[in-house]
Amino acid sequence: MPFLGQDWRSPGQSWVKTADGWTRFLDEKSGGYVGDISSFRKKDDHNKENLFNSLNYDVAAKKRKKDLLNNKAKIQYFHQEKWIYVHKGSTKERHGYCTLGEAFNRLDFSSAILDSRRFNYVVRLLELIAKSQLTSLSGIAQKNYMNILEKVVQKVLEDQQNIRLIRELLQTLYTSLCTLVQRVGKSVLVGNINMWVHRMESILHWQQQLNNIQITRPAFKGTTFTDLPLCLQLNIMQRLSDGRDLVSLGQVAPDLQVLSEDRLLWKKLCQYHFTDRQIRKRLILSDKGQLDWKKMYFKLIRCYPRKEQYGDTLQLCRHCHILSWKGTDHPCTANNPETCSTSLSPQDFINLFRF
Repeated sequence: MPFLGQDWRSPGQSWVKTADGWTRFLDEKSGGYVGDISSFRKKDDHNKENLFNSLNYDVAAKKRKKDLLNNKAKIQYFHQEKWIYVHKGSTKERHGYCTLGEAFNRLDFSSAILDSRRFNYVVRLLELIAKSQLTSLSGIAQKNYMNILEKVVQKVLEDQQNIRLIRELLQTLYTSLCTLVQRVGKSVLVGNINMWVHRMESILHWQQQLNNIQITRPAFKGTTFTDLPLCLQLNIMQRLSDGRDLVSLGQVAPDLQVLSEDRLLWKKLCQYHFTDRQIRKRLILSDKGQLDWKKMYFKLIRCYPRKEQYGDTLQLCRHCHILSWKGTDHPCTANNPETCSTSLSPQDFINLFRF
């Protein structure tokens, strides 16, 4: 072969490999056009510059990702007692580090029940878990649940307050456990069946203790509720958000019985808990042709959920996805941390960990 060991290309030509293949260019000595090779060199320099910038961007992106992971690890570590990090992702653990059981363990609910502003919130959360979320808790979380419940009962026995609220909670839990224990063959509960039978016996014992409470009238000889003017008595009764409390108050004295039947009192109670549309669907007329607001209220609570009101709630920071009690600071990196916090109802808290 004549070209073996020799450059087979014509004199004055340059072959450069490009993205489209090998391309022939003429150099200046051959009298050819230089524009092609110069434009290629400019394009090649531009590609090299883009490649360099891309490498720098990848390095910077990896560094930011590493720093972010380190910060998340620190947040998860330092927030064991007062707050927890809730990661939003697309995996099975939809909210990242925490399931409902882990969040229930990390947030200090044992201390929260000692705060009167948080007591009703924790009780409502325990009730919602008892209704539908017991099987989603781990064994440790279930044990923690029973320990918190025992502390709640002991607090009520000591203070002699919120008795009806805890009775309803215990009854809800006992009913749920009766249903779950019957399905023990499907392994819906964590632990030995005898352990759960013992817990059910504890619930019955707590119910008996609550039923045996004898509320003693304090030895107070000053001004009592009935000594106040009628307008003040009505003003105080309007602060009650549960109609059953009004009925109980009316059973104390004949004068209070008359006040507890006030139509305006029950009307405001209905308007506080329910919308106008819900009220219009459940209208009830009395014998005199007037709206019976008291009967309407008890009919409405059987059909619709009542408005929930709490002195203190859990807060979710939308910027850094941290759960904490209201008033508990966390190292938020937002410019205006106050605008990033959202109050969560007990049901909203449970919904965070559904996937």
